[in-house]
Amino acid sequence: MSAHDIHAGHDDHHDHDDLHVSMGDYVKGFILAVILTAIPFYLVMNNVITDRTTAVAVLGGFAIVQVLVHMVYFLHMNGKIQGGWTMLSTIFTVIFLSIAIAGTLWVMFHMNANMMPGHEMHQAAGHADHAGHTAPAAVTP
Repeated sequence: MSAHDIHAGHDDHHDHDDLHVSMGDYVKGFILAVILTAIPFYLVMNNVITDRTTAVAVLGGFAIVQVLVHMVYFLHMNGKIQGGWTMLSTIFTVIFLSIAIAGTLWVMFHMNANMMPGHEMHQAAGHADHAGHTAPAAVTP
């Protein structure tokens, strides 16, 4: 009994019509991925953008576009495959990760700003060793 005989009686309801992948799609994806890697590399290595905030925003934009290129051209994600459930689960994952990352950064920033003692407290308490103990005042005879 061959593998063909085993599957011959089963009704396979796989939609192969939704996924038309050609070598040209892979080549387009590869070229876009190379371009989306080369441009940020050039911008960073030649110090084209001097402002740090602008550089992070521009590089982040290129990263997001490159993730989308990989999802479309290499993972073949679109709204048609599996009735849209793949895209819906991806959107849920992106939203969940955005909330988790934003919440983590928010907590870390506020924990650093509100819970770390300032240098004024150590100077007012006297000289402290590494364990936080203050040295007793010297007694003069």
